[in-house]
Order: sequence, then structure tokens, then C-alpha cells
Amino acid sequence: MDVGLLVGRERSFPEAFIKYVNSSNLGITADMLSVGAVKADELRRYKVIIDRISHEIPFYRSYLKSAALTGTTIINNPFWWSADDKFFGTALVNKLGLAIPKTVLLPQKGYKEDVWTESLSNLEYPLDWKAVLEYTGLPAIMKPYDGGGWKNVYKIHSMEELLEIYDKTHTVCMMLQEFITFDRYVRCYTIGRKDVRIMPYDPSKPYLQQQYFKDDSYLGKELQERVIRECITLNDALGYDMNTAEFAIRDGIPYAIDFTNPAPDAGVESVGEDNQRWFIEKVADLCVRYCQGEHGPERKLQWHEFMSSKLAMAK
Repeated sequence: MDVGLLVGRERSFPEAFIKYVNSSNLGITADMLSVGAVKADELRRYKVIIDRISHEIPFYRSYLKSAALTGTTIINNPFWWSADDKFFGTALVNKLGLAIPKTVLLPQKGYKEDVWTESLSNLEYPLDWKAVLEYTGLPAIMKPYDGGGWKNVYKIHSMEELLEIYDKTHTVCMMLQEFITFDRYVRCYTIGRKDVRIMPYDPSKPYLQQQYFKDDSYLGKELQERVIRECITLNDALGYDMNTAEFAIRDGIPYAIDFTNPAPDAGVESVGEDNQRWFIEKVADLCVRYCQGEHGPERKLQWHEFMSSKLAMAK
């Protein structure tokens, strides 16, 4: 089999993708993979695996890493995905020269049982909360440093609210981020670090209630070109072949808000038929290229070298 899908509860995208691939004369086939006890010397079963769930299931993540050793191409690369988080991504994108909201990483409120006070001897205490809010301003957004799916995301309006919510976060490591009062907002698919689809998006609306809408003149030519360019830049830096990036636009400047989503929502019930169709076709095209032997950009984990090359290219 050429392409295997590893998914969670979602059904809309994987079923539509498999149907499209197997009926479109692309020269490849796709199915839902099945995995049980994995032998360390097991040969690869797929040329490409599309990963949509290993961030939630450690067994899957380890399986995918071992599959990569045998030559399977994983979308997205499990080694890169394991290494990232939203705070690191924000710092990286800032180094690349993209606009970001002011962001602070916060120590955890609580720790697992075998962590003692003596284990935290390097931790500053108490935190200077006044300085934190002076930096981010109010309102601000508190969210997990490595989360997704809008889980545990809070809008903070005061010092009292900040401390109250922080006290409830327990062992979840959070970050606090400047709230960008935007006049426009977009969520962008990026596939293969070259194909970008800008989707006008209203995050103020409840999930599945017309968050995505169509407006071909929403950004204008110059701003649209900038967003596309920045999507490609940040995905190249993060090493993602499949991702969504969100930009809050204020005074004509796109602020990169959320851009580490390597298993992006692709359900027809949320993104709509046109957006899902584009996503399916571009992911299928990428799978064809990888099945035919094309290799994605390789990169050593030497961030200072990578950043130096990127900055040199920008000059």
C-alpha cells in the first residue's frame, strides 16, 4: 500500500481523502492503517503515512519514528513534531522577522507528585506578575504552551482574573499573550511548504457556526501576498508539510497568532466543502510526489545555523 492514514475520532477527512485518492487515477492507493504490537526489525508497510493523532497517543508516535527509520515518509515528520511547542514557535517566528503578539512563558502552577520544593530551586518565586502584565498588556490570552483545539484558552481582563485562572491550571504549562484587537482574521492551510489557502475566519463565533466564510477580496493583493509568503516562511522553519497558521490583522499588519497545528482541522462540517476539497487535493499531490521518490528538505537540529542562513537570504 502507498499511503496509510493514522487518525483519531475524525471521519470526514480520512474517508473523503481515501475515496479521492483511490478513484482519481493518481497512481497511488490509500487506506486506513492498522497497527498492533510493533517489532523493532519490522519492514515498512507504507511509502507515506499521514499522521493526525500521534500527538495524543505515545504508542503511535514511537511507531511512526520507527517507521521513518525504514524509509517511510511521515506527514508530519514525528521528530520535528515532537520537538516543537507554541512558545518555541513564537520565539522562532519572531527571529524570522514576522510580527507576533508579546508573549510570556509561565512556570507551571502545579507539578506531579514526585516533584518537591527542592526540585524547583532554580525557579524564581514569587513571580513578578505586575511586570508580566505591563509587558503583554490587557486584555491578554492565556493558553497552554503546547496545546491545541482551543482547549484551556482564556481571555484575561485583569490581574485578579489572571491569578484566579492561573491557580486553576494545575500542571499545565501556560503562556500569556498580548491580545491583538484585529479588524480581520484568517486561518491558512499550508501544504508541502509551497501551497497556501487563505481562509477568512471569525474566531468569535462558536465552533461549527460559520467561522469560515468566503470573501475573495478580504485581504487585498498586497496583504494576501504577504500572508502567503509568511506562511511558507514559518512552515519551512518549523519543518511542517501540513499545517494551519492563523493571523490577526491589525492596521494592515498580520500578526502570527497560532501556527503549530500539524494535524489541522479538515472536517467538512467545520471548514466547508471547498476548503476540504482543496486540502484533500493538495495533500494527495504531496503524497504522489513522496511516493515517487521526492524528498522533503532535510535539516539538522542546528537552529543557529538555520537562522543564520535564513537571515542571510533575507538580506
